[in-house]
Amino acid sequence: MKAINAIGVACMTAALAPCIAAEAPAEQRLPEVTVGETRSVAERNQLPVTTESITAKEISESVNMMNTEDAIKYLPDVLVRKRHIGDTQAPMTTRTSGVGASARSLIFTDGVLLSPLIANNNNIGGPRWNMVAPEEISRIDVMYGPFSAAYPGNSIGSVVEITTRMPEKFEATAKLQSSSQHFSQYATNDTYNATQAAALLGNRNDQFSWWLGANHLVSNNQPLAYVTVARPAAPSGAGTAVSGAFADFNRTGSPIFVLGAGALEHQTQDNLKFKAAYDLTPALRATYTVGLFQNDTNANVQSYLRDGAGNAVYSGSVNIGGFNSNVAASAFAINQYKFREDHLMQSFALKSSTRGTWDFEAVAGDYSYNKSEKRSPTAALPGGLNGGAGTIEYLDGTGWSTLDLKAFWRPQGENGAHQASFGAHYDRYVLANPKYNTTEWLAGGPGALATDSRGKTATQALWMQDAWRFAPQWKATLGGRYERWNAFDGSNFSAAPALNVNQPGLSANKFSPKASLAWTPANEWLVTGSLAKAYRFPTVSELYQAITTGATITVPNPNLHPENALSGELAIERAASTGRIRFSLFQENLQDALISQSALLVPGSTTLFSFVQNIEKVRSRGAELVAQQNDVFIHGLELNGSITYVDSRIRQDAANPLAVGKRAPQIPDWRATLAATWRPNARLATTIAARYSGRQFAQIDNLDSYEHTFQGFESFLTIDARVRYQIDKRWSAAVGVDNLNNREYFLFHPFPQRTAFAELRYSH
Repeated sequence: MKAINAIGVACMTAALAPCIAAEAPAEQRLPEVTVGETRSVAERNQLPVTTESITAKEISESVNMMNTEDAIKYLPDVLVRKRHIGDTQAPMTTRTSGVGASARSLIFTDGVLLSPLIANNNNIGGPRWNMVAPEEISRIDVMYGPFSAAYPGNSIGSVVEITTRMPEKFEATAKLQSSSQHFSQYATNDTYNATQAAALLGNRNDQFSWWLGANHLVSNNQPLAYVTVARPAAPSGAGTAVSGAFADFNRTGSPIFVLGAGALEHQTQDNLKFKAAYDLTPALRATYTVGLFQNDTNANVQSYLRDGAGNAVYSGSVNIGGFNSNVAASAFAINQYKFREDHLMQSFALKSSTRGTWDFEAVAGDYSYNKSEKRSPTAALPGGLNGGAGTIEYLDGTGWSTLDLKAFWRPQGENGAHQASFGAHYDRYVLANPKYNTTEWLAGGPGALATDSRGKTATQALWMQDAWRFAPQWKATLGGRYERWNAFDGSNFSAAPALNVNQPGLSANKFSPKASLAWTPANEWLVTGSLAKAYRFPTVSELYQAITTGATITVPNPNLHPENALSGELAIERAASTGRIRFSLFQENLQDALISQSALLVPGSTTLFSFVQNIEKVRSRGAELVAQQNDVFIHGLELNGSITYVDSRIRQDAANPLAVGKRAPQIPDWRATLAATWRPNARLATTIAARYSGRQFAQIDNLDSYEHTFQGFESFLTIDARVRYQIDKRWSAAVGVDNLNNREYFLFHPFPQRTAFAELRYSH
């Protein structure tokens, strides 16, 4: 069974072999052409930031992309924690931040925020990637560090700008994709498939252009969790004798029994997006976008335990190989749930592009959780599988609104000495998270209120910067950002233990100066030194949300201070027509670091308590080498690669002196990517790519020394492959494999094993 995926891909690749062997005559070679923006956001807006990019053409040729976030997985210092196809909890890591710090990066599409800065975690903090249809992407730019005044302090890590396109004529695209993963770990041995159908229609009539896109995804995934209990130190004859458990260790090296798998999700997702643009003048465009997202998830469990009669066991006092353990009713029940969400995103933009003395942008966006309902049983399984007592958790009314006004002033023209920009920003984030008890978790109504977490934050900002070319080879960019932040209307309620409190409001006023100096000693060379302050304000979730996710209990802290970062980078880059190379040295000194961490606070328990605290000083310093070269050894072979080393250490922590000198959580020491794409002719592109991530820790004391286990974090090397063929002007096909080497690894959750992909696309 484990060979099925590889055999299937080999067969599909063989079917394309005749096309590979002989290049079609020139008049029949009809490569796909994508019209879009050719300059990065940094180039267009004169932003003093190191940028790495990927275009729509490069994505289609080299990436097995089922979801939009897949597009950036080979860019330097990028890891999107995507646990399975269709994952709605997929935050992005940066050079100096891990997967538990989603608020230390920003994701935009055409200037509209997709990052839910209501949280700084790897669940509801995951960006709303699904609001971008892959077919509308023109390019994606990743900008590193908080060196531009145009972005708030959440850019401490990086900023992702997704640029989409509007049609120039009638376009119709249909795409069918499928994937298959065989997963084998402990007693879970199964194949998990996903299918996706997408269509996009668009046209342009004089000044009016429009897109209408629809996407339907059905996905099944490997376990996201394992059910475990601590293994007692002394043997005992007590409890019901059971078989099927696996002896293992938790991440701190303590012995455990693995009892079963949980959170095996079956997802059905639908996206509908409409975008319309009207050119008021040749240089002034108004754009309205509306997106709908629906997600229906059913998660099940699998118990490995069997009693003497062969019946599955889910709870109670059990005896495993002479050791007595008590399996709580909630152990399996918390991994059995039904989740339904309906989200609505709207935006309006008015942008000019005269490329003359003045240009401006006005972008307003709103993202609303119209419905978000999670139902879980509290009764012991298997009885709870058919209904009974449980909980219903809501996020209805949660969301955010943003407004950005920008102006660009070029007093001497686009190539003049001064390229000034300035603007104003407003945002408002709302958290509404009640949880009710219910007598019927499958379909019953809410009963008594069990917990409630609520709060709001708002930020107003003014910023300006000037890119000043004061000599032919020198450019200085100076800027600053002033921000006024407030947190208010915070409250927490709990029925048991009893709690009902209105939390204190918080406010802060901060100014962040920015400076960058660029030197061009020759046409191919660029040397840039940048230094910037940045403040990252606490999210409403960090301040006010108490939540239980699986075996993790998250505790809020209403007295947090903003993060205070001093970031610097020295970058040396050489670019030529055949390739480029960049070497960067960077450092981030972070005060009052907001670090989310988890620990086993109750001896003998496998429940993690997650909490956020301000840590006085964290220093991260590192080096990065990025290179790209065309026509390596043979015509049409392109190599892209990067390698990054980061030493991120806690320098001061009065609350936990044992953490001083230890590695900061979830930041690997080494990261590397290498991708080789061969284009022997205009129709065919073949890619093989590798991703490596080094060792990382989850706890600030680094006591989680055991890597290969549920809730552990470990190093990994995965190899991917893709073959894409342009059959004719309308049709293209692709096959591929992710994790071709079938690396089994954990980043808290078990991650996908070898997964095969197939894709058929029609475009008119």
